[in-house]
Amino acid sequence: MADVKITIIDRQGLKHEVDAPTDMNMNLMEIVRSYELAPEGTIGICGGMAMCASCQCYVLSNHELPEMSYDEDLMLSEAFNVKENSRLGCQIFIKEELDGLQVELAPEV
Repeated sequence: MADVKITIIDRQGLKHEVDAPTDMNMNLMEIVRSYELAPEGTIGICGGMAMCASCQCYVLSNHELPEMSYDEDLMLSEAFNVKENSRLGCQIFIKEELDGLQVELAPEV
């Protein structure tokens, strides 16, 4: 399988079903940027280093994601609008197991 379907709810509440490649080592933040689902300069500000939380999202589906890294956990502990299901999009790498993943982008701060 080369692509998986991911549903992303943008910051305006619009739902987008997108195709995400599993063979390019992309993360969710890069998918959001490539489909232009957030205004330029409002997501992935740190370049995907888990240092800014601009790509924070809420995982709505029951997919089992990799355990949160220390850096991701630390960044979310300092971020705004954090919920129990918050993750950094830059730390969610697109894999076949994520087919059907549903996320909502956290509000811009």
